[in-house]
Amino acid sequence: MSQREYAVAAEDFGLKGPRGRVFDGITFTAPEGSLIALEGPSGSGRTCLLLALTGRMKATSGHADVHGERLPKHLAAVRRISALGSVPGVTDLDPALTVTEQLRERVLLQRRFGGSLRSLLRPRAERAAASRARLEKALAAAGLDLDALPRGGRTPVRDLGRLEELRLSLALALLGEPRLLAVDDADLKLSDAERDEMWALLRSLAGTDGLTVLAACSEAPEGALVVRTGQKDTTPAGGDDGKTEAEKKGEAFDALAEASRA
Repeated sequence: MSQREYAVAAEDFGLKGPRGRVFDGITFTAPEGSLIALEGPSGSGRTCLLLALTGRMKATSGHADVHGERLPKHLAAVRRISALGSVPGVTDLDPALTVTEQLRERVLLQRRFGGSLRSLLRPRAERAAASRARLEKALAAAGLDLDALPRGGRTPVRDLGRLEELRLSLALALLGEPRLLAVDDADLKLSDAERDEMWALLRSLAGTDGLTVLAACSEAPEGALVVRTGQKDTTPAGGDDGKTEAEKKGEAFDALAEASRA
């Protein structure tokens, strides 16, 4: 299989920020429909790697190909074919909105800015019907049953549990019908049962309509294609890379700031 036949292929992919290296030496290939787990501890650069592979952050070394688009050169092209689910600090939900309001807002934005010129010229009723169908498909794929929420679609976002928040974020991302879907902290603040449920959901999404899923996590699930983050080349015996937790968080913060300028 040639490199172009892979959904994602990275070679010596790396990012250096103002405070030093965030991640580097990332090399892997993943066929279309894969569940790719970016595994590493907090501060190891897994979130920044996720953002770099989806065109939201510009890498500084090596390259990656996402469905034939070369990074870091073609950032905008990769952004058009990828979508972010839950990424704290980047795609935060609005706690003041209800679930229905959050969905309606994204549907309207998608209808106005996410479609082709031809779709914008279709009759209003036809466009509305297409939006409803896309929303129903996204909700079903994310496993979000509005009727099962405490107050149905009128449930405030701030009242959602962690698993429901993740499902809502995934549904919002799927409205854009991406080829690459990314979710950060996929296993954070979940019980064992909820974690199993989330990984089962991401597995079911991977491969559907050719979708490839990127999930940053602290521990990869069985059967995923695992890409580990961390600075192995400079880590001394004992597992300490010599940096404090504050320094690691500072590097991540600097890199996240770069995402808004990528």
